[in-house]
Amino acid sequence: MTNLDDFVAVARTFDITPGKMLRVNAHGAWIVVANIENEYFAIADTCSHEDASLYKGVLKSGYIRCPLHGSRFDIKTGQPLEEPAEEPVDVYPVCVQDNVVYIGPPLHEDA
Repeated sequence: MTNLDDFVAVARTFDITPGKMLRVNAHGAWIVVANIENEYFAIADTCSHEDASLYKGVLKSGYIRCPLHGSRFDIKTGQPLEEPAEEPVDVYPVCVQDNVVYIGPPLHEDA
């Protein structure tokens, strides 16, 4: 069992079906929680290139594409996979216990 002291409950697993995303507010930021083949990931909602919501983008197996200029971000690391974005976005640890999805503090403090 993971220590959930710094984690925030944001959803139930059935709220985010495989291949889908949910936009939540936690840790003072908008975050996209994605379900890729029943594995959950959390990434900052705002593209590092311009102020666009990644939640409005496209989720694929391993990345999320920004709807504004098409930059792709690795869903696990937050690293940009192509231009125009050059800076990573924050990613957040995710823990699932008893069908509840929890998000921890960001792993990239300076993104």
